Amino acid sequence: MQIDLSGRTALVTGSTQGIGLAIVRGLAAAGARVGVNGRSAASVDRAIDELRADLPDAHLVAVVADVASDDGFAAAVDALPDVDVLVNNLGIFESRPALEITDDEWRRFFEVNVLAAVRLTRHHLPRMADRGWGRVLYIASDSAVVIPTEMIHYGVSKTALLAVSRGFAKEAAGTGVTVNSVIAGPTHTGGVEDFVYQLVDRDLPWDEAQREFMRKHRPQSLIQRLIEPEEIAHLVTYLSSPLASATTGGAVRVDGGYVDSILP
Repeated sequence: MQIDLSGRTALVTGSTQGIGLAIVRGLAAAGARVGVNGRSAASVDRAIDELRADLPDAHLVAVVADVASDDGFAAAVDALPDVDVLVNNLGIFESRPALEITDDEWRRFFEVNVLAAVRLTRHHLPRMADRGWGRVLYIASDSAVVIPTEMIHYGVSKTALLAVSRGFAKEAAGTGVTVNSVIAGPTHTGGVEDFVYQLVDRDLPWDEAQREFMRKHRPQSLIQRLIEPEEIAHLVTYLSSPLASATTGGAVRVDGGYVDSILP
């Protein structure tokens, strides 16, 4: 299977590390021109340097912007006014007792995890439709379906993304633009390492801490390990390609079998 995104431009939000960085690498390796997005020039430059060490011919565009803000949204659009592939990856999470989550925290999670993606979709989807081709993707989470007791505000924001994705897929019907969400399972990133150590003994070596976390807090996983970011990126790269032309309106899982369902 050959995935060729030559001539296509993509934007991956929140892509200076973790899953976002892996997605940029996958799209760039397939030939796309890719916008690398972060809130600071230093973080974006570091990510681009890391990517070019692996892919010296990659066509990368620095998109320094906090896309969860109005000014950041405008800066991102200025940097890349038109894209063929929009990957709404930006997201925040934290562990908080359910009854201690304040109104301001609920609003912050909705602004960052949902509305930032809605604004970018509202800008880019009509332009894709006018050109007759495009891909819009939302990086959701198993937490959208299996709401975690330790961070229900995060889970609810990811549930909202599944609805946003389905709704915009209907809006794009018949245009040549596909819209999908990707349900990512528990994934090994730097931020997740910090989260794991909030829940297990900080003195444990990482391999033991990971196993303890999965055993106690994510026992539904069928692969019984954290997913590597590249494994998420493989699916995103496919869904961004012409090969996925009949896949739209879906919530496609790369969750290690975590969600206990035979349906997506």
